[in-house]
Amino acid sequence: MTSSTILERDLRSPDAATTQRIGAALARAARNGDRLCLWGELGAGKTQLAKGFAAGLGVTATVNSPTFVLMAEYMGRLPLFHVDLYRLADGVDAVDGGLLDERQALGVTLIEWPERLAAALPAERLDVLIAGSGDEPRTIQLRATSPGHAHYLGAVG
Repeated sequence: MTSSTILERDLRSPDAATTQRIGAALARAARNGDRLCLWGELGAGKTQLAKGFAAGLGVTATVNSPTFVLMAEYMGRLPLFHVDLYRLADGVDAVDGGLLDERQALGVTLIEWPERLAAALPAERLDVLIAGSGDEPRTIQLRATSPGHAHYLGAVG
């Protein structure tokens, strides 16, 4: 596998509950240091997937999008660092300021609105691309950018 090789899997979600179940299934495959980038328009279902992911890690706290605080931390089977960059014009300063730091090697990081990071995105990650809005079904594409994240492709039944 070359560095430009990307492994992919396409899924379909008819509703928010299914999107949460997909998130929970992905969480069961999570390992320390994993980074997942959640791509999609406003209302696509990124936070629904994050809620399911947190539940799959055993997080019992209420999970909301951390839009105003940039990052929320939750304790489950692994620590979960839920990052939302929606309000940032340029996430590079936030990264330089420690938003993505060494603590996250001890848990798993979900990044909503990763396009705000541009070139500062971790090279090794799972991209989760969610398309759809309103009541329509969602298409969810999983893209492993490295062999270290390919195990997620088989996590969803």
